[in-house]
Amino acid sequence: MRVHKLTIAAMALAAGLSLTACQNDDDGTDRGAAPPAASAASSTGGSGSTGSDQQGGRDADGKSPAGTGGGDGTTATGGSGGSGSGENGKAAKCRTDELEITAIDATVGGDDRGTVAVDLKNGGGRDCSLAGHAGVDLKTDSGTLSAERTGEPAPSVVLKDGERITFGITYPINDSGGSGVRITGLVVTPPDETKSVTLDWPGGATLPVTDGSGTPVQVGPLGSAGQGG
Repeated sequence: MRVHKLTIAAMALAAGLSLTACQNDDDGTDRGAAPPAASAASSTGGSGSTGSDQQGGRDADGKSPAGTGGGDGTTATGGSGGSGSGENGKAAKCRTDELEITAIDATVGGDDRGTVAVDLKNGGGRDCSLAGHAGVDLKTDSGTLSAERTGEPAPSVVLKDGERITFGITYPINDSGGSGVRITGLVVTPPDETKSVTLDWPGGATLPVTDGSGTPVQVGPLGSAGQGG
């Protein structure tokens, strides 16, 4: 009888342990499941957001954390926003009427080419952007001559009100001894604009007469001066 009672007690203890283990397994499964609310919150975050809370790049108080943003807008370098900003916070492009355009002779003695430096100053009262090459045409007594690009990369820049940027025009010096082609004016069109400004030509009075195989008139990118660099 003593052996029989011990056997029954052992079986009861084993059954109790097995039931406790099953209950622990069930509790573990419930704790490991992601709460439905957390799943819904993570699915609303923008693709460009960072951080643990991805709801449009904002924190728990609804504010945008530093260094993140819910949209794809980027503030242009040097831009102050405000009335001078265009779409997505970028500075709007510079208009011809906002720019004070001047040109001076910048030829260095001993160079085999002449140089004219063209200065673009932002006088529009707001930040504005420039990207690409300016258009340059020389008026001559034989017609209009369009300058070729040097082929250098053209930067994108933002000019604050009152700031300026310069680019260079290079041209062949007339040392042929002949009368050459007389230059009567300089026409400058800012990048991405159609309105031009006509200036007095400050460089050499004439270009050599060639059959098209000589040194061309060239315009450098924004920020260049002299020899396209």
